[in-house]
This record gives sequence, structure tokens and C-alpha cells, in this order.
Amino acid sequence: MQIWVRLPRDMAAKAEELQRLDPDFFSRLVLYGLTRRSIYEHLKEKEAFLSAPREAPAPRPL
Repeated sequence: MQIWVRLPRDMAAKAEELQRLDPDFFSRLVLYGLTRRSIYEHLKEKEAFLSAPREAPAPRPL
């Protein structure tokens, strides 16, 4: 699998060097970052859902 990202030149050079020197660590680092991002997005969506105004529940018949 390939992932393409845009990085500042100095950061891109460091990432390429790290990938070349320790590809396993680099893969785990990318997976860690993607996991954190996914969790952040999930929590942000959940917060938006929980803070959205709700209609009052319909009265229940007696």
C-alpha cells in the first residue's frame, strides 16, 4: 500500500531517511498517526452529535 502526503521539504527528507533506515518503525509510526486521527475524528463526531439540540420526547399516553 502507498500513501501520498505533502510535507515540508525538511520533514519529507527526514521521513524518507527514517523509512529507509527503519521501515518497520516507520510503518508503525504511520499506523499510530492514522489511528490517532481516526479516534480524534470519531470523538469529534460524537461530541457534535451529543451537543446537538434535541426535540423533547413526545408525551406518553396514560
